[in-house]
Amino acid sequence: MLEPGYVVGVLVIIFAITFALRAVPFAILEPLRESRFVLTMAIWMPVGVLAVLAASTFRSTAGADPGNLLKAAIATVVTAVVHLTCGRRTLLSVGLGTVTYVLLVNLF
Repeated sequence: MLEPGYVVGVLVIIFAITFALRAVPFAILEPLRESRFVLTMAIWMPVGVLAVLAASTFRSTAGADPGNLLKAAIATVVTAVVHLTCGRRTLLSVGLGTVTYVLLVNLF
């Protein structure tokens, strides 16, 4: 049986580490808000995420079933078009691209 002091000590350490990992990025970001690097990353990071998701989808699709490659390409185009035409809303574009892919795979 573990001693209560040991359990409390571990929980305090876990809390401190978790809090620090969540608070530090916000604390160091405040002085960098006007930084050219941060502004550039805000523009290009969503595009990078979309590129990685697309590459991952193409890799797994081409390996599993080459017939789904065209469906993945169509979903990628939908994702890119929605992203560029709807104000670069990443959640919307990735969501619609995913829904497009799932519908194409399951209906055709």
